Amino acid sequence: MSVQELEAIPALGRLYLTAASNAARSRLSSAAAPKTLPSARHTVQRARVDLENLTNFQRLVLHSAQDTLPSGYVHTFAFPVAMSVMAREDFPLPLLGLVHLRNEVQHLRPIHYAEPLSVTAWAENLAGHRAGTQVDLVAEVRSGDELVWTGRSVYLAKGVFLPRFDRPAAPGPRPEFVPPNPTAQWRLGPDAGRNYARVSGDFNPIHLSALSAKALGLKRSIAHGMYMASRVVGETGPAMQEPFEWNIEFESPVFLPATVSIRISESGSPGERGTTTFAGWNQRSRRRHFHGWARPLDAGTQPAGA
Repeated sequence: MSVQELEAIPALGRLYLTAASNAARSRLSSAAAPKTLPSARHTVQRARVDLENLTNFQRLVLHSAQDTLPSGYVHTFAFPVAMSVMAREDFPLPLLGLVHLRNEVQHLRPIHYAEPLSVTAWAENLAGHRAGTQVDLVAEVRSGDELVWTGRSVYLAKGVFLPRFDRPAAPGPRPEFVPPNPTAQWRLGPDAGRNYARVSGDFNPIHLSALSAKALGLKRSIAHGMYMASRVVGETGPAMQEPFEWNIEFESPVFLPATVSIRISESGSPGERGTTTFAGWNQRSRRRHFHGWARPLDAGTQPAGA
């Protein structure tokens, strides 16, 4: 697998413009679209966190000010490198319109904001899905030679069926979601998407306004999935200074403005650290938006190089 060195963390706005240009060219071109993932890994060496941006991120997702990076912020820091892989001309799926399905993260130790961090990202596991084609984007963050954070984001290109994949059978019906008693409620205003875009750099039009979201087929703007992930993980694991991992699955969009009911539950005996589960849903429609868990990471399950 080849490695493409980037001079700096790329700007997401420029990547969205590149993706739109590539999409326009592919519609006009008679050449066959690529059917395989690019073999290149994209990497940025010794990038620095912007302290003002970190502070604004912490304030937005209700983290207390601290010198170590929230796990959701590390994703935000690494995401543009992963997106630069998806914006390549030889990436087989359209970047614009990808649906975010889930995240799997291992946060291997506290990361101080002043540490220079190297980010490497690549795509793998292109596979058929009953609604299109899905792909994994993997990002690794290192401090020097030490692996400190790794994340896997799974995306779906809805309605894009590559000939090489059979369409899997539809799964059976999900168990009915019965809303539990909430432990919190989040009230998100119509500007929640714009506010998160300012600290994350993710100015995807579906998050910015009702008008820009309608242009892409949505009835209103929707909240960023990673805003909700960053906020709920921060509320489940702020005391996790040891290695920990977390997963989140997104089930339905949060249309803005919104009130999201939250349930956070801890398992294990008093005084022991166990798995913390969480879920967010619409109390009126009883539709679940996301669910997941966070737990300490056992030394035996840490990835090689940690």
